Amino acid sequence: MPSLNAKTYATCPSHRVAFIGLGVMGYPMAGHLARAGHRVTVYNRNAAKATAFVAEFGAQGAASAPSPREAASQADIVFCCVGNDDDLRAVVLGERGALAGMAPGTVLVDHTTASADVARELAAITQARHCHFLDAPVSGGQAGAQNGLLTVMCGGDADTFARVQPVAMAFARAVTLMGPNGAGQLTKMVNQICIAGLLQGLSEAIAFGQNAGLDMPRVLEVIGKGAAQSWQMDNRGLTMVEDRFDFGFAVDWMRKDLGLVLEEARRNGSRLPVTALVDQFYADLQQIGGGRWDTSSLIRRLR
Repeated sequence: MPSLNAKTYATCPSHRVAFIGLGVMGYPMAGHLARAGHRVTVYNRNAAKATAFVAEFGAQGAASAPSPREAASQADIVFCCVGNDDDLRAVVLGERGALAGMAPGTVLVDHTTASADVARELAAITQARHCHFLDAPVSGGQAGAQNGLLTVMCGGDADTFARVQPVAMAFARAVTLMGPNGAGQLTKMVNQICIAGLLQGLSEAIAFGQNAGLDMPRVLEVIGKGAAQSWQMDNRGLTMVEDRFDFGFAVDWMRKDLGLVLEEARRNGSRLPVTALVDQFYADLQQIGGGRWDTSSLIRRLR
């Protein structure tokens, strides 16, 4: 299981929380909550991960539950981080879903990168059950989750956000309310549009420089001090030069996210020609077996 790096936790009253979904993001996020002093009950479809979590954090009071409903039954806040809209509905709704176990007043916080529609749908359902909902997708990748340095973009009402924000700071460096339910997911879509275009540009620049015979590590060092600097250049530039992609945010995940972006763009009338093109470039990578490569692998198409 991923190890957690040291983090200084701000003082926050202890809460009973549930965490549903212990993937590469959820496991370290839940671990930071346990280390911050919260009593964490986890659920994961693969029970082995929940067992491993309790083995690692049992001394901090961590426990596991056999269903999302039971995990949520004693929680003040229920965090969720799964794969997509359908996965989210599967763990929240129904007789075994988290909502069935949530007491009135409980907050459901969804960290899945999902559609704005499902965020609004779940907000309405939770409100009818006298509970509360925040859509709260994250940015920062696996390293951000492990280091407790995620950026969290929230959609919901101010009172609910005020309850959740100090707790979520256990695994984040910034937790920000962006607007009503759905605004968090829409903000994450803006984030992914920026990343897709930037990585294609960075790929073309590095490929061009290599074809021109330049010392690309030196080039990146120089231009990284100017207007071309970006997180992707700082953290992915050298690995792109070295043709290494066996880490990071997978192409498969980015295609899922860009599918949400393009669907929303059709709905709101946005024109996204570059984003649509880069989405097809990622499809090319999937076809040659690169679905689990890091998103910076766009440069492979140019070699």
